[in-house]
Amino acid sequence: MSDQSPVIKNRKAAYEYHLMQTYTAGIVLTGTEVKSLRTGEANIGDAYCLLEHDELFIRNMYIKELKQASHYNHDPRRSRKLLLNRSELKKISVKLKEKGITLIPVQLFFNENGFVKLEIALAKGKKNYDKREDVKKRDVERELRRVGD
Repeated sequence: MSDQSPVIKNRKAAYEYHLMQTYTAGIVLTGTEVKSLRTGEANIGDAYCLLEHDELFIRNMYIKELKQASHYNHDPRRSRKLLLNRSELKKISVKLKEKGITLIPVQLFFNENGFVKLEIALAKGKKNYDKREDVKKRDVERELRRVGD
């Protein structure tokens, strides 16, 4: 089941941030949201995670409305609760108090049991020169692979 299910990635995450530590969280969804995710109609590029009252939420994640759902449909950009155990939430809250640290979604996928999981990462924003350095490294690696073939 998981091999044909779509994986939705935040492509900007590794470019914009230094990813320090990742966590895999469950996510509270409605049935119409799960059906939309199975077709791959979601976007986590503009989403961010927020810790409030010892609970973790993802905001601004877009899941397309289902055409067949009529009045049972969901709000495409509603806040959704993320499920982590208490010790992980405590570690995250301590890290988020440091200057410049944020929590961003990296990818959304279905695990082997068919549950929707969200990989989130503690991240620190990159400076422009870091981004240029990453582009240079990627170009050099691409050129080496091309010459090697």
